[in-house]
Amino acid sequence: MIGFIRFADNLSAWFGKAFAWLIILMAVGTGYEVFVRYVLNAPTAWALDVSFIMYGTMFMMAGAYTLSRGGHVRGDFLYRLWQPKTQAKLDLVLYFLFFFPGVLALIISGWKYAARSWQYGEVSINSPAGVPIYQFKTVIVAAGILLFIQGIAQVCRCLLAIRNNEWLQAEEDVFETEDLLMKQAAEAEKDAHP
Repeated sequence: MIGFIRFADNLSAWFGKAFAWLIILMAVGTGYEVFVRYVLNAPTAWALDVSFIMYGTMFMMAGAYTLSRGGHVRGDFLYRLWQPKTQAKLDLVLYFLFFFPGVLALIISGWKYAARSWQYGEVSINSPAGVPIYQFKTVIVAAGILLFIQGIAQVCRCLLAIRNNEWLQAEEDVFETEDLLMKQAAEAEKDAHP
C-alpha cells in the first residue's frame, strides 16, 4: 500500500512540476503581447487564447499534485480537532461519495469532448487566429486520470490512518522561501554558537 502511495505521489509530482514550467511561457507570452501592443502598436490575435490554454493546462495538471500534498481547500474548523483515525473515516466516505464520482464524470465527459474536438479540429472562437484547442480538451482526460490514481492513493492513506491513527505524509519537495531562510538562519546561529 505504501509503495502505491509513493508511486502515485511521485507521478503526480512529476506531472505537476513539469507543467508548472508553463508559468514561464505564460509570462514571456504576456510580456511579448504587452510589448507589441503598447510599444509597437501591433497587438497579436493569438496571445490571449494561448495564455488561457496554458493557464488551464497548468491548473488541470497540478490538481493531482496538489491533492497529494494536501493543498486543496477544505473547511477544517472542526476536522482539524479530530484524531487522524476519525479524519480518515470521514475522508474515506467523502472520497467515495463525491470525489470518485466527480472524477469519473470528468474523465468520461472529457473523453467525449476531446474526441469530438479532435474529429473536427476545433479552434478557439475567441480570436481571429483560430488557435487549435483540441489538444487542451485532451488535458481534461489526462488530468482526470491523474486525479483518479492519486485518489486511490489517498484512499490508501485513509486506510493506513484508520489503522495507525497517524497520517502518512507525502515527501517534502517544495518549501516556502521564508521557511528555508528561517532554517538557514537557525543553522547559522547554531554553527556560530556551538
